Formats: sequence, C-alpha cells, structure tokens
Amino acid sequence: MKSLLKKIYPKRNPWTHKGKHGYVLIVAGSKRYSGSPVFNALSALRAGADLITIVGPKRAMDIAATFSPDLICYPLDTDYLEEKNLPEILEISKIFNSLVIGGGLGREKKTFQAILKIIQKINLPMVIDADAIHALSQKKEILKNKKAVITPHIKEFEVLTGEKVLPNVSDRKEKVKKWAKKLKTVILLKGHIDVISDGNKIFLNKTGSPFMSKGGFGDTLAGICGAILARGFSPFESACAASYINGKAGELASEKYNEGVLASDIFEEIPKVIKNFLD
Repeated sequence: MKSLLKKIYPKRNPWTHKGKHGYVLIVAGSKRYSGSPVFNALSALRAGADLITIVGPKRAMDIAATFSPDLICYPLDTDYLEEKNLPEILEISKIFNSLVIGGGLGREKKTFQAILKIIQKINLPMVIDADAIHALSQKKEILKNKKAVITPHIKEFEVLTGEKVLPNVSDRKEKVKKWAKKLKTVILLKGHIDVISDGNKIFLNKTGSPFMSKGGFGDTLAGICGAILARGFSPFESACAASYINGKAGELASEKYNEGVLASDIFEEIPKVIKNFLD
C-alpha cells in the first residue's frame, strides 16, 4: 500500500496547475437527501482533486452550496433525478476525468432509468455507489467496457448479485472475486475487512473502525475513490487506495469521538493520512 500511495501522491511539480490532479463530476442528492453529495465532494477535494462539480436536484444543491464555498453545485429543476436531466448532465460531463454516482439519489423508478442512461452514455472512469447499485442490478450488462468501481455494503451486494455474504473473509473473497470476474468490473465490498477484486486479484483492507457504521462513511469512500480515478489510476488501484485512506481517516476520527463520530469528522483526517506518504 505504501508504494501505491506514493505513486498516487508524488511530490508536486511547482509548475503544476489546476486540472493536473483531476476534475470529479458527482451526480448525487435528491429532495430528501442532501448529505451524500457533500460527503462525496469534500472527500474528493480532501483526497487531492483539483475541482469537483455536484449535479443534483435543486434542494440538495442549495443545501450543499451553503455548506462550503469550495463546492460547485449545479441544480436540476426536479425533486429527483430524471431522464429529462440527461442532456444537461451529458454536456457538463465533457470536461471531467471521473464520475461518482448514486449517493442520495433515491429509488424512484424514473431515477433508476436516468441512472442507467448516465452509466451507459458517460464514458468516464466511475464509482457506482448506493442507489446507483440498486439501479444497476436491473441492467448489469451496461457495465460492458466500462472502467468502474462498484462499492456495495452487504445488502447492496445481495441486491446486485442475488447472493448473500457471510461475516467471514473467505466467503467474501470467493463471492466478490466471482462476481467481479463475471461482471468484468471492480467490486469493493465494504465491511469490517473490505474485500476488493477485479476478478483476478484480491486485496483485503483492514483499516477502519466499528464506529464507522454511521451513514456517510460510504459516501466519503466513493468521493476519495473518484478523486484517485480522476488522476488516471486503474479502478483496482483506486479502490484499494481509497479503501485504505477512508478506513485510516475513520480510525483517526473514531479515536477522538468514539460513539459520537460523524462521517464529516474525517474531512480533516484524510489529508493527514495522505501526508504520511508524500515525498
């Protein structure tokens, strides 16, 4: 892991400029859920992305925009993502290096249809998370020729594959590898020990804390992964590194707050983890 993180975060050229370290497009949020886009976005920025833009329904974007001036928010004139939003999103996507999709989008039928169209039509390396996994389960064949990382927890893995996983590593290794190979993608199964596979290689990440069971820590993971994908690293490398960083940052935050830890507490910890690997 040390060598991978040093490769992702080398010493910066003093003549570098905005855009060299990745632009991340985030499609997230809904009338009901406004936190996921913020977790995605700030985690991506803290993981080194130069710029993020969040696209989502107006209420979620208005809330996100007031959270931090670092967030560029593009509001859609709908309560939930719909197919009619597609032309705007496709046009926006042209300047980005990676896509993060799924957090807080909801499970409306029209939203699932829009998610599937976005995954089909946008040819960026992408992180498929949360509600986008539920949508993807209805049409898994659209993953063909995509550079993607799918980030399910155990229930989402079951929705995606139809298989339950047991609380032991050997069962999870077998099933994650099998389905990653079958779908020709990278799967990052979240848990006490994260299991990551591209269908051939397997990586086990042991960073993290039991206090990270609260909502939002999956969103931060997706944001970090999107930032690393935007730097041009492979889905497998990005998933492994993001899993480590998110878990280690969560450990640091959990040491401070224990039962009271919040997903937003790791925003300050992500740079500390990465700093350990900078030249």
